Amino acid sequence: MGDFLDSGPLIWVFLFLLFVVFCRAQATYWLGYFIASKLTSNVPQDGWRRKLYNWSESDAVINGIGTLHRRGWIIIPLSFLTVGFQTIIQLAAGLTRMAPPKYTLAMFPGCIAWAIIYSTIGFSVWNALLATFAGSPAGVATLIGLIILIIVLVWLRKRAQEKLINE
Repeated sequence: MGDFLDSGPLIWVFLFLLFVVFCRAQATYWLGYFIASKLTSNVPQDGWRRKLYNWSESDAVINGIGTLHRRGWIIIPLSFLTVGFQTIIQLAAGLTRMAPPKYTLAMFPGCIAWAIIYSTIGFSVWNALLATFAGSPAGVATLIGLIILIIVLVWLRKRAQEKLINE
């Protein structure tokens, strides 16, 4: 699969990635739609449905719904230019029970942009970064340090938010 993505014919790589991102976005949307229509009226007590419900009530998802309400449907295609936020927005569109045809029309330009980026420069840039860091012990140490720094910053931010809520 890696050889195909690295050296396959550009049009086939693009179409493959377009199919992948389209299916992923639709699955995430429909997961949100399912949660909104089935689990919010009857909150599950345990199991995978409860975990799914709890995730749909997390701060990140609530913020995604708020962003969708404030910015409107235009945030859906723009979210494909981000990492992580993209999934939250697709789920938020389902949780708000946006009409499926409207959602599909809104997400398709984002899918095209995502597939263009990853079929041209996206994987090349990613592979170059990995090769740069993995090529030297200092690079590996820097990468590990950055990951630890990000984890600590996220933890500190979450702790500060919890402190504000409890006051």
